[in-house]
Amino acid sequence: MNVDVAVLGGGPAGYTAAIRAAQLGGKVACIEREPALGGTCLRVGCIPTKAWVQSAHAYHDARERFAKLGVQVGEPTLDFGTVASWKDRVVEQMTGGVASLFKANGVEWVHGAGTFTSPTTLAVEGAEEVTFKSAIVSTGSVPIRPPIPGIDSARCVDSTGLLAQTEVPRRLVILGGGIIGCEFASIFDRFGTEVTVVEMLPSLIPTEDEDAAKELRKAFEKRGIALHLSKQCTQVDDHGEHLTVHFGEGETVDCDLMLVSVGRAALVDGIGLEAAGVTFDRNGIGTDDHRRTNVPHVYAAGDVAGYWQLAHTGFREGEVAAENAMGHEATVGDPAVPRPIYTDPEIAGVGLTEAQAREQHGDDVVVGRCPWVAIARAVMSGETTGWVKTIHEKTYGELLGVVIVGPHATDLIGEAVVALDAESTIETVADGVAPHPTLAEGLKEAALVALGRAIHLPPKRR
Repeated sequence: MNVDVAVLGGGPAGYTAAIRAAQLGGKVACIEREPALGGTCLRVGCIPTKAWVQSAHAYHDARERFAKLGVQVGEPTLDFGTVASWKDRVVEQMTGGVASLFKANGVEWVHGAGTFTSPTTLAVEGAEEVTFKSAIVSTGSVPIRPPIPGIDSARCVDSTGLLAQTEVPRRLVILGGGIIGCEFASIFDRFGTEVTVVEMLPSLIPTEDEDAAKELRKAFEKRGIALHLSKQCTQVDDHGEHLTVHFGEGETVDCDLMLVSVGRAALVDGIGLEAAGVTFDRNGIGTDDHRRTNVPHVYAAGDVAGYWQLAHTGFREGEVAAENAMGHEATVGDPAVPRPIYTDPEIAGVGLTEAQAREQHGDDVVVGRCPWVAIARAVMSGETTGWVKTIHEKTYGELLGVVIVGPHATDLIGEAVVALDAESTIETVADGVAPHPTLAEGLKEAALVALGRAIHLPPKRR
């Protein structure tokens, strides 16, 4: 098979790249070994996890929020079989949607494991060899499994293994307090599991804004999630029916299942990059702002390119790689990248954290914060945990970052993304007309706080 563009991997970066290259008139083949398109995100990552998040929210609402709002129902029960089947139906619809888009755009899905055999050919297991003018590598990433004695037990699972469970574990230990670990901690606590988190660093979600991390820790502790921070896991004992997890200085905890979520590594091994002449290391494939590798006609996008491990950045990288592969000129640049975390409470950030802003701008940083208890829509929904925080610099008033903790934070952050990409000032945000009553008012009010002009909060005492 001879094509203009061969895409290795059908995840968010890969399928986007394939569709965009076809839109530009290219003959395109996408090589994907899994039984469905969509990559980790659609099959065993973002989409199924967030489907469980919705079930966890619904169960929690029925148990604790409905009565507050005057809706009386019987004691709710969790039907995990239905929870799992709902997750599977969502995944099937989304992955099937990508296959339909391939068909509509004339993209050929070559089903099989692809390996470069030269700078212009890909061998595909069980299928015809693919010869290409340009290639885009989008093989994604795989979970890291640290070298801890006993961690090879069948009861130690990664996120894919946890999503495949057919029963709610009674006790779950989560190794790693990053985004994946905290999302699953939040989900399974809502499902009724006794959850323990072991994290080697001193805070949860350590790359996020410090105030947001503190808010999440406070919420988790209030819910009864056991947190062991600044502790390393040293050994796992498998007793057949349960595990004993050793951590810290002689501490242990028993569980039925252990989630290993300590990060993901670029999938660069076993795909023949050496035969293609493409250089790479453990962090991924090196690319320029066009997502071009050291081989001029070979590009890389998504997790394997080693920039961000986010589906939404993969979408953009895939577009850019495809446009360049088809002879156009496009760069990724330095976009405002949202950082959504689907815990309860939700957390989202974009731009600089407060610590990063102060490191770059020193004392010229101003922060405005509006708690949800001051926003009518949050109060009427019964969800007032958290706040909106704006971060800007004094000289020009440029908005540097926004952090949101609380209801629909992951949706609301989109407004801040546009503001940062437009290089908005804090005055632009504060003077904008926010619809009332909505949660969007929280961003405006936080900006007003930063300017000392708060309307719905009392002035600070001097």
